[in-house]
Amino acid sequence: MKIGILSYRSHPYSGGQGIYVRHLSKALQRLGHQVTVLSGPPYPQLDSSIQLEKIPSLDLFESENRIKEFKLRFLYSPIDFYEWISVMTGGFPEPYTFGRRVLKHLKHSEKEFDIILDNQSLCYALIDIQKLYPLVATIHHPITKDFRLEMENASNWKERLSSRRWHSFLPMQKKIAPKLKKVICVSGPSKLDTVTEFSVNPENIDVILNGIDIETFKPDTSVGVIKNRIVTTASADIPLKGLRFLINALPRVISDFPDTHLVVIGKSPNESKIRKLIDDLGLKERISFKSNLSEEEIVNIYNKSQIAVIPSLYEGFGFGAGEAMACGTPLISTESGGLKDVIGDCALKIPSGSVKDIEREIIALFNDPKKREYLSIKGRKRMEDLFDWKISASNYVKVFEQSIKANKSANS
Repeated sequence: MKIGILSYRSHPYSGGQGIYVRHLSKALQRLGHQVTVLSGPPYPQLDSSIQLEKIPSLDLFESENRIKEFKLRFLYSPIDFYEWISVMTGGFPEPYTFGRRVLKHLKHSEKEFDIILDNQSLCYALIDIQKLYPLVATIHHPITKDFRLEMENASNWKERLSSRRWHSFLPMQKKIAPKLKKVICVSGPSKLDTVTEFSVNPENIDVILNGIDIETFKPDTSVGVIKNRIVTTASADIPLKGLRFLINALPRVISDFPDTHLVVIGKSPNESKIRKLIDDLGLKERISFKSNLSEEEIVNIYNKSQIAVIPSLYEGFGFGAGEAMACGTPLISTESGGLKDVIGDCALKIPSGSVKDIEREIIALFNDPKKREYLSIKGRKRMEDLFDWKISASNYVKVFEQSIKANKSANS
């Protein structure tokens, strides 16, 4: 089967999209299929056997001075001009502009595909692409969840206006999702939310759990565990990740364990509420942010940490939880969204948004080496048994075959 995977951005180490594309494409290829990834920047890190077709954008979010990025040629390119003016006014145009560019690319490409998989661009162009090829779209979770939480956490009208402008692509996604013939969601809760938020017919949705790279993310006994080190994965400025609740819990933990240190796998905050919170609590020396890490470096951090904490208010799936468990790092986690499907009964569970519960469970787990060992073994086994990418890829192939068959029947 010739499979084309569309991904409007695929950062190899930051966020789940690049992780998803890299491992799913590799697993599909190992099953004997021919996989091509069509991606906008930042481009994914792929297995050498997989072809990458780059769909260039202006990539303005990587520029320090976006005004200077303007070129006269933009005036003759509606898509380039739209992307530039949208970013300059606080928007996020990439799902839309990627769609227009990849549609043009597919129309002029000599390469043929049996199936196209869209990685949640949910752009207008999918309607036209769906006429060219059988198409399946993955929805990790409706971004309406992120938008709602950001609006609830906004301090003033400027922040609310900024969030509304950034999420201006959402009407497009809400309009397109119900028109797609087949959708894959990565967890049961993600499916329920996609039905509710995007009005997708539940009969058109299949649930396929993501995999975890258990070959890379694994326990390493040669790495010494650093006593009272906590690891979490979170972008500091995204309320959805619940980082502020974990930070607020640290002073109480430190009072019992003075050498406690938190490592955050994610971007360091600059002028943000999280930075102010850290400064106000006097925790600058107790928290380290690590970003742009290789998988090997991330695995090393998990193995050096005594426990992992995922305080998310919502996750479509929860790669951070799964990777921690695969490394044998004892986990404390909420069950928000898809996390419930990931952690099962192999983590200490906390309600989302509860500082007191985070304090209590961290202190209890620091004090209980037998419990840590139990969670370590059980978490690793759960990842081995249920979250192998080979299992996920095999389920994708079944959906692809059904979609191809349905498309042939409709056109016959």
